[in-house]
Amino acid sequence: MDKHTDQKRAVHYLYPPLDSFDQRMIEVGQGHKIYVEQSGNPRGIPVVVCHGGPGGGSSPAMRRYFDPKIYRIILFDQRGCGRSQPHASCEDNTTWHLVADMEIIRRQLEIEHWVVFGGSWGATLSLIYAQTHPERVMQIVLRGVFLMTKSELNWFYGGGAGRFWPEPWAKFVAPIPQSERDDMIAAYNARLFSGDKAEETRLGRSWSAWENALASIHSNGTSVEGPGDYARAFARLENHYFTHGGFLDFDGQILANIGRISHIPGVIVQGRYDMICPPASAWKLSELWPNAELIMVRNAGHALSEPGISAELVLAMNRIAKELLP
Repeated sequence: MDKHTDQKRAVHYLYPPLDSFDQRMIEVGQGHKIYVEQSGNPRGIPVVVCHGGPGGGSSPAMRRYFDPKIYRIILFDQRGCGRSQPHASCEDNTTWHLVADMEIIRRQLEIEHWVVFGGSWGATLSLIYAQTHPERVMQIVLRGVFLMTKSELNWFYGGGAGRFWPEPWAKFVAPIPQSERDDMIAAYNARLFSGDKAEETRLGRSWSAWENALASIHSNGTSVEGPGDYARAFARLENHYFTHGGFLDFDGQILANIGRISHIPGVIVQGRYDMICPPASAWKLSELWPNAELIMVRNAGHALSEPGISAELVLAMNRIAKELLP
């Protein structure tokens, strides 16, 4: 019996589509409450969406990649961000807490198996969750692969991307004294966790602006300044995770453990000109993952909203629906 036949037996989605929208807060422990929402067909193929950041939060736009007549779409805000509480909290907030939270969500929603979908940091979390609970994952769909390695962090925060974008890089380093610029993550960490909310907000905006400026291939190097509370939460959470190497046991852990998910089908959609998560990571992942298909999108950067990336993700989810439905 091939894996697709086995998966088809595991899902029974012959019920007529039903309109559904459900929002709830789920207590996951350590004082954290996670925002979770469902939409689409409540009897459809479950797909859980891991948002980026860490700290980005989910948005309604993330539903648009899934046919609501076919998919049961589950969005959630990871600890400390979006509508989850407490806001901007880094206490008891690690990759392993998030993996455990996903299992709590799955069990509370009474889901046996689901498709895992994530981009950027969401791709990192998707891979780690799948490697921890491979028996719960039917398919994996990734966008803008980030493997949480030192080389990737050095590229983006050590001046590599800055060679292509010197103007926004100059703005990013401007708040940091010259003597501290050899480790921008550590320099920002000292200020994002200073206890002075005004300083944390100001540096949060600077941290967030650097990433936002490089997200789209059509960027001119500027970014729209968002709400201060969002920028502070995003920057604090992202910096917290990067300071600790994603709380992984060792550098390169995801690729080293790829054998745990080698049997799971996957699709990797990657922008050819992604300046935040360069394509080398997606290519390395696809070379070691025999059941993964790598789709390199020409004339695309990092953002989920890139037209070419969005189109390929929709096509991928439509193909998966045909494979999983009886």
